[in-house]
Amino acid sequence: MPRATRPTLISLAAVVALVVAGCGSSSSSSNTSSASSSSPEVIAKSTSLGKVLTDGSGRTLYLFEKDSGPKSQCSGACATNWPPFTSATKPGVSGGATGSDVTLINRSGGAMQVTYNGHPLYYYVGDKSAGDLNGQGINAFGASWFVLSPGGSKVSGKPSSPGGSSSSGGKGSYGGY
Repeated sequence: MPRATRPTLISLAAVVALVVAGCGSSSSSSNTSSASSSSPEVIAKSTSLGKVLTDGSGRTLYLFEKDSGPKSQCSGACATNWPPFTSATKPGVSGGATGSDVTLINRSGGAMQVTYNGHPLYYYVGDKSAGDLNGQGINAFGASWFVLSPGGSKVSGKPSSPGGSSSSGGKGSYGGY
């Protein structure tokens, strides 16, 4: 009887791990969209900062100013707080995003990270719903984080919508990092 319980506990632990990995998402997909999205997208959507890039679920995508060229400088704790936007295939585009600006790069763990105009793309764990802009202007892990325009450049400024202001207060500093 104890042997039958062990596989059940392992299965339960796996389910709990998947649920925890999906926390902070407004949909059933994981933070990195590659696990459950068969056709990922990069979409330009209108926000209080103008048009910015999101994934197919409307989750805001960010660039990290520490990245040099199409190489990610965000791993470990950084990637836990700023999960990379990964995909097994090149995402489609809509809303004014440009398909030729989308490429994939290899991450150290073997996953393929989506880039836009040479910028590796990330989510922010502080964004709880589609359209949130809570990561905008945060300085964390050695550089600042910004949303991108469909033209592929960082968007400066502070969001003016209720769900789009930084939850860290001040000028977007992320304490302790």
